[in-house]
Parts: sequence; structure tokens; C-alpha cells
Amino acid sequence: MKLKVLGCSGGVGVDLRTTTLLLDDDILIDAGTGVGDLSIDEMARLRHIFITHSHLDHIASIPLLVDTIFDHIVEPIVIHGQQVTLDALRNHVFNNVIWPDFARLPNPRQPVLRYEPMAPGEVFTDGGRAIHMVEVNHIVPGVGYVAESGSGVMAFSGDTTSNEGFWDHLNTLPRLDLLVVECAFANKDAELARRAGHYCPATLATDLARLRHRPDIYISHNKPGDEDLIFGECTAAVNGHSIHPLRGGMEFRL
Repeated sequence: MKLKVLGCSGGVGVDLRTTTLLLDDDILIDAGTGVGDLSIDEMARLRHIFITHSHLDHIASIPLLVDTIFDHIVEPIVIHGQQVTLDALRNHVFNNVIWPDFARLPNPRQPVLRYEPMAPGEVFTDGGRAIHMVEVNHIVPGVGYVAESGSGVMAFSGDTTSNEGFWDHLNTLPRLDLLVVECAFANKDAELARRAGHYCPATLATDLARLRHRPDIYISHNKPGDEDLIFGECTAAVNGHSIHPLRGGMEFRL
């Protein structure tokens, strides 16, 4: 199982793309602006998109992706997410006002896009891979995902702040090789992080102390311009774990 980071920033700018993780060559976990770095051929290989929540930085490229490869799509691209998240996409993006309703194009019987609701605790399986949806704590309904195959296990927190469920779920896993976890704000913005439903280094360190596994941990979703400050504070606050800054273009084999 391969993981490539197409985007992991909390914003945009030169060399900054928002959250987009490519699993093998056919699955996206979130579809932020990082999708735009794929070639048309690479986009055409995508079959599934797992969405953590409805915020724009995690869904921004879905409309343009489907439009770009419209003529290449034989089977619908399946969008997986909580029902409330899929309803937001359907009602506020693919509503024939902001963007065409590709769940009914080129015709309702053979669309290029299909919604597949999931609930926390459910597992999607395909090609020897299992993807678990895990509830997290964000300002809108949000989830993280655990992806496992015979060769390894990785987890992604999505956007979240302090919570017990995500960490409790990770502790039930027989193994955990890689963890990508958000830390959007520096400690100076701890109150903003709390109100926005994000971690800062102090709150992340508290929750990481619950984790029994010792995976490689990569810190994601930093506020642009504060990346070094956030990681420095994480390094100072986190004990007993190996942490690294996540960067676009990184690749992992599990």
C-alpha cells in the first residue's frame, strides 16, 4: 500500500496545497487543491474519494476533477463520507448553481459521480485494503480514516481537536505504522484553535500521550507561515513519540 501526499497545508500559496492524500493510485482521502498536481491520466485512475468533512479546503477539487475527466469515466467515481457531508456536497456544490449535478450526468442511470454514505465504525474493503471511518471532533461533523492492508496500517485524523474516540480506536488496532495528524495552530492561537475545532501543540501532546502505539507521526494542516513555529512547539511538547513535519510530495510505503 502506497501513500503520496499531494497536499497537507492549512492554506494555499507557492508550493502549498490543501489536504489531499493519494492511496495507491485509485483512492483519494480528501480532495483539496493538491488534486491539481495530478496528470489527467492519473486523475482518470481514481475510483474512490473518502471525505473527512465538508470544509472547502478538503473538497475544493472534486467539481473540477470530475469535469476534467468526464470523458474518461467509465464507472462512477464514488464519493464516500458521512451522510451530512454528502448532503452538503449535493446541496451546496453539485446543485446546478455552483456546479452541475454530476450525480445525474450524462444521465441519471449512468452518472459519472455516485455518493456512498458511511457511518463511523463502518469499513470499506477493496483489493485487499480496508478503510475504517472513525468519528473525530471538529466544528462541523468530521471523521478520520484508518487504512490497512496486509503490509501495513496508517491513520489520518482529518480535522479535529481534543477527543477520545479517535485515540481509543487507534489503541484497539493490532498495529499502527504511520499516523498523519493535524495541528493547525500554534499555542499563541490556542483559543482560536479551540473555537475552530483544531489542535494546537499543547492539546495535541495531551492526546498523543493516550496513544499506545509508536508509529511514525507526521504533523499536518499547519497555518501557512507558522509551520516552523508549530513544529517546534510540537517537538517541545510531545514526549515518547517520533514526530516529523508533513510536506507535499512525500511518499510512504506500508
